[in-house]
Amino acid sequence: MDISDALELARELMDEHGVGDWEFAFDRAKRRAGATNFTARKITLSKALVQLYAPEQVRAVMLHEIAHALVGPRHGHDAEWKRMCVAIGGDGRARLPMDSPEPEAPWVGRCPAGHTAQRYRRPTRQLSCRRCSRSFSPEHLFVWVNRETGERTAPA
Repeated sequence: MDISDALELARELMDEHGVGDWEFAFDRAKRRAGATNFTARKITLSKALVQLYAPEQVRAVMLHEIAHALVGPRHGHDAEWKRMCVAIGGDGRARLPMDSPEPEAPWVGRCPAGHTAQRYRRPTRQLSCRRCSRSFSPEHLFVWVNRETGERTAPA
């Protein structure tokens, strides 16, 4: 979805459901679609994920976060939150479907057996492949490559 359309949708839904006095912003999250900050009275959406999602997915995430704002910080994803989410037009799900698009992580690690792992931040310590060994194993260390620059790293 286009960022400007998402911003317009967010403000529209916030006004419609009584949290128009809350702040809205986009954040840099890659692993969660939205967040509700009760102290700052602020709802945020992941800019990276919004750009990958269809309008109906963005709408569902906004309604999810608005339901949090309406029921308050002590409810998490409990029955009261779910009732509110459904009442305002959301689906009442605590999580997005597993097949929702995700941004590509810039760092890809490959173990000697060829298994891969992804990281959004540059790895700063040695990591070994969990598929090859349940505990840390120097024989199964990942070598990391940045998709964008080709930089290679094997943290010490």
